[in-house]
Parts: sequence; C-alpha cells; structure tokens
Amino acid sequence: PTTEAPTTTTTTVAPTTTTTTVAPTTTTTTVAPTTTTTTTPPASGTAPTTTTTTVAPTTTTTTVAPTTTTTTAPKTTTTTAPTTITSTRSGKKSWKRNYTGYYLTTAGGGIFAFGTAPFLGSTAGNTLARPIVGMSSTPSGKGYRMVASDGGVFTYGDAGFYGSTGSLALNKPIVGMATTPSGQGYWLVASDGGIFAFGDAAFFGSTGALHLNKPIVQMAATPTGLGYWLVASDGGIFAFGDAAFFGSTGSLTLNKPIVGVGSTPDGQGYWMVASDGGIFAFGDAGFYGSTGSLNLNAPITGVQSSPTGRGYWMVASDGGIFAFGDAAVYGSTGSRHLTQRTVAIS
Repeated sequence: PTTEAPTTTTTTVAPTTTTTTVAPTTTTTTVAPTTTTTTTPPASGTAPTTTTTTVAPTTTTTTVAPTTTTTTAPKTTTTTAPTTITSTRSGKKSWKRNYTGYYLTTAGGGIFAFGTAPFLGSTAGNTLARPIVGMSSTPSGKGYRMVASDGGVFTYGDAGFYGSTGSLALNKPIVGMATTPSGQGYWLVASDGGIFAFGDAAFFGSTGALHLNKPIVQMAATPTGLGYWLVASDGGIFAFGDAAFFGSTGSLTLNKPIVGVGSTPDGQGYWMVASDGGIFAFGDAGFYGSTGSLNLNAPITGVQSSPTGRGYWMVASDGGIFAFGDAAVYGSTGSRHLTQRTVAIS
C-alpha cells in the first residue's frame, strides 16, 4: 500500500471584534463683532454726517469625527484526519489509526494502554453482567469501545455509543467487535456468526442462519468499512462485502484452535493466529514469525497488525506481548498478576 500524509482541515470561526469609540471633538471659535464708524465732513451750511457699520460676530465650529479602533482576533481550529492508505491492488482508500502503541483489555474490562495510546477509562472495579470479550479503538486514537458477551457496549473518549444487544436474548454469545473507519459505528459478532451493526456500520451478511462446523471466534473489518471477515476456530473464513477471500485453514488439522484474525492496512490480506501463537498469513499479509514452536506461559488470545502492515503483535491471556516484523514492544502485563485474563488487543 501507499500511505498519504494525514488530511488537515483548518476551520476559521468568525473573528471576534472589539470596537472602541472615542467621543467626537467639537471646537467653536467666535470672532468678536466689528464696528466701523465713518464721519463725512459737513457741506456748507450742513451738519456733518456720521455712518456706523457693525459686522455681526463670526462663529466657526470644527467637529472632529469620532475615532473607532477595531481589534480582530480570528479563531482557527485545525483538525487532522487519520492517515489515508491507498491499496496498490484495489485502488481503494481507507484509514489508519493516528497513534503509536496498543491497548490490552481484560475480561473484567481493565484497560492497559501502551505507547502513545491514552488511557480514557475502564470498567475495572465494576460488577459486569457478562465478561468483556473484545475491544476496538477509534481511528483518531482518542477513544475505544469494549463489548461483553451479552453485547453490552462500553464507550470511552470520542467513541460514541450507537446501540448494543445488552437487552436482547441472543441465540449465541458475542465474541468480538470491529469499528468502522470513521469511528462512527461498529459491528458485533456472535459465535454463530450473527452480525449486529450500529451507527454507520452497514450489514453485509452473516452466518447466523448456517450450520457451522466450528464457532466463530473473531471478526475483522476491511479498511474501507465496506466489508468484514469472520473467522471460526478451525480457521474457516467467511468474507462479506468488499472483503475478499484469500485462503483459510478450514481443511487443515490444526495443533491448536484459531483465536483471532487481523487485516492488513490495505485490506488485501489477513493473518489468523492460533492459541499457541501459530500464524497463518494470506493475501498480502507477510509471515514475520510466530510462537508456534515455543512453550508459552499462557495461550494467545489475539493479533493486531502494525500500522504499516509489515509486522504484528500477538497478546497472551496473561498480557504478554509478542512483536514481529516492524511491530515494536511498548510494554506488557506479562510480569504482573492480573485478576482477569487478557482477551483482546487493539
């Protein structure tokens, strides 16, 4: 994929104007009246003639116009959208998250933030009706959601709440979720492949009416938000919308069940991870390593692509992080004693 610089939108709010008016100045000048007396000598046998001329007083008024001083302070708001990624295969544009790091969440709703991922709240310490089974962060990096097995949704930061199945009687429990590229919607998936779409998340299909060989364990959305993949514990892949099918392990005998799936940034491939850390790469997803041959302290529960797609993280139920390719380690909870198992990474 090719990555374009983030789109920055600058919005200028009408300027704030402060006007100061100085009162007008008036100057009045009055010239005193002028009197002129003229005496004409008398003619023979006639009295002299006196003429008096008076000029009226002159008044001059000068008014200085009022003085106005205007001070303008424009307000500018700059919003930077998530980085745009263009697939070299499909030409479609999608979004990439705007933070470096990752979140881990536990079954009790505890959140552990690493790198530049901010901590915005959790349900730790609260009594939940059902355990947390999945989470997904918003593209801005300023919010995230968690979902419980009954479909209850918990939102933090700029992650909006658009609905849940917490009040419904589900045929099967919820096992995962995914967020749309805008962050304004999300999907929930049940173990029978039933899909529940909220906000601007569209419904593209499900396996809710099918008889599955193995239950669905996780889902991943395409970067365009116009499709998604569902993965079953045997590695069977079900693709809907613009999500292409690149392969599966449904016909293979696996050492351990599949527990998670992650899309490449351009949506032209995906990784599946088994509980022993075995990685299965399809499409343009590269293989950068696994823990399939290691003896792990705790089973793997999820996988997450690095921002470039040239690496990935795996998380174990004890919060241990395994980074491959260009995925950097920002921290883990592997050395802590957690009261609840880690169930997801985002």
